[in-house]
Amino acid sequence: MNKYAPIYLLAFFTFSLNAQDVTSFFSKTDNFLNTYVENGAVAYKKIHSNPSELNEILNMIETLSISRDDDAYKAFWINAYNLAVIKGIINNYPLKSPLDKVGFFDKITYKIAGKKVTLNTIENKLLRAEFKDARLHFVLVCGAKGCPPLIPNAYLPRTVDKQLQEQTELAINGKSFLKINSKKKRVEGSEILKWYKEDFISNGQSEIDFLNSFRNEKIPSNFKLSYSPYNWKLNSQSNNK
Repeated sequence: MNKYAPIYLLAFFTFSLNAQDVTSFFSKTDNFLNTYVENGAVAYKKIHSNPSELNEILNMIETLSISRDDDAYKAFWINAYNLAVIKGIINNYPLKSPLDKVGFFDKITYKIAGKKVTLNTIENKLLRAEFKDARLHFVLVCGAKGCPPLIPNAYLPRTVDKQLQEQTELAINGKSFLKINSKKKRVEGSEILKWYKEDFISNGQSEIDFLNSFRNEKIPSNFKLSYSPYNWKLNSQSNNK
């Protein structure tokens, strides 16, 4: 046998094991969300009473190595963000809002993929800075009712682009993210458009240009855009306050 064979076999085994772990992460995340998420709301009370499934998923990705393949990397960190939000709420449950816990987004850290990260680190450095994709704002769910709804499925490498597109179109064509007043020629949008304005006006487009690229019924360019107050109440299921 080639004297280097054991090294090659070990490297192959390590790579294969990691690939299996990544696949398992997506599968377990999908099952978890399907169990505890309905109509965009989370059964926090049920998870709090038995957090083992959530803890198992987060424990398995503490040292997981995820390659910088765009779709897999993007899907991984979107799911990691949404799960970490749920973990933060469960660790401080009961809460009426994620803002009830000081440092919820910028101080509390999670060990994920060998990094110590906050929610803001995941959103701003690992996703927004890497991909320059404004659609990310429609899949990262901060645990509040003002956020885009959490879907009862994992974001997967093979479908993440389609999922990003679908969730963005649903939000922008729905009545929660935008309110159109044709008589007054006004558009009232989520404060997400205000907080991350730079993401929506790239390439010289206006915010309304961005919205129209996803809308079925276009907004006239002379409409004035304002922002509605963000609803920070916890996105819990009604019987799991």
